[in-house]
Amino acid sequence: MRSAKAKQALFGTWRFLAGLARPSKGANVRRLRARGESPASLAIREATVADIPALARLHVTTWNATYAPLLMRGPRHEIREQQWREAVTKHDGDARWFCLVVERPGGGLVGFAQGSRSDHPEFAGELRKIYLLPEYQRLGLGRRLLGHVARHFLSHGIGSMWLYGDARNPSSRAWAALGAEKTDADPGNGNYGWRDLQSLAALPG
Repeated sequence: MRSAKAKQALFGTWRFLAGLARPSKGANVRRLRARGESPASLAIREATVADIPALARLHVTTWNATYAPLLMRGPRHEIREQQWREAVTKHDGDARWFCLVVERPGGGLVGFAQGSRSDHPEFAGELRKIYLLPEYQRLGLGRRLLGHVARHFLSHGIGSMWLYGDARNPSSRAWAALGAEKTDADPGNGNYGWRDLQSLAALPG
């Protein structure tokens, strides 16, 4: 059985290797300009039923981009689409369950975040998923998306939030930089929480 220190080193190595596959900020800025886009031109809105096929494809692409460098593969598009349709149907009419998408000016989704009320004893809301295509990362979109998530929760009386993360995700340490606390001592988990969402809600939209 690995010690906590050994697990921490192992997952740190996984994050490093996964991070090598991610494009740099400079490269993404150049790509954005070449497409005639800017961070401000990308809109964040609530997902609709019509978005489900595109959302499922995006989920597959972003999940695999995050974890495939670590020899992991997620469910196929057909399975993801079925999962999304079931989730939307199950939570129809419950405003505490939501999905926000990031959309390009000419259409097309490049990121999403999904949240809901939490059953965690210390945090009222849960950020269940948050992903961006690699070429749209490191442009401030993740911060904008988190701000929208926080404002949505607050608008429904939910003032705290946690996320169940994977320590192998190269973005996992970004949460601490945004004011989150580690919610357990296991270095194999990437679980973080915000006890007060006001600071996140103040992030630019």
